Amino acid sequence: MSTATLTVQEKEKAMTLRRITPVLFAEEIEPSVRFWVDRLGFEKTMEVPEGNKLAFAMLQKGALELMYQSYASAEKDVADIEISKLARKGPTFLYVEVDNLEETIARTKGAPVLMPVRTTFYGATEISVQDPAGHVVTFAQFGAAPA
Repeated sequence: MSTATLTVQEKEKAMTLRRITPVLFAEEIEPSVRFWVDRLGFEKTMEVPEGNKLAFAMLQKGALELMYQSYASAEKDVADIEISKLARKGPTFLYVEVDNLEETIARTKGAPVLMPVRTTFYGATEISVQDPAGHVVTFAQFGAAPA
């Protein structure tokens, strides 16, 4: 049966998406791993060393997962050179919903603030910071604005 003749229910059953995990690229991933582990309570669940540095690390907190890979590792790992060149174009932008923005701001203190705290038209109070690899992380709380 072609996918064109499948019902909506059949299409949903035929294709199951289980997770989306961002893979962020960096020259050195150790500072970013420390950012997420030390400041935000993530756990490093896997690492792949390359010499005296990390080539890859997987981080997790509850159901949230994040991966970092070094540019050098990506260049060795990916057969298509065009894809590995794209990794260097960054930065990536992450939007992270949190329960307590004040606590998140305290934990990320010292990280470069790219967008100060603001309240949006869609009801979120947000702040954007830069991780050590240069990626932009916007933390958002819906509901009560921080004091």
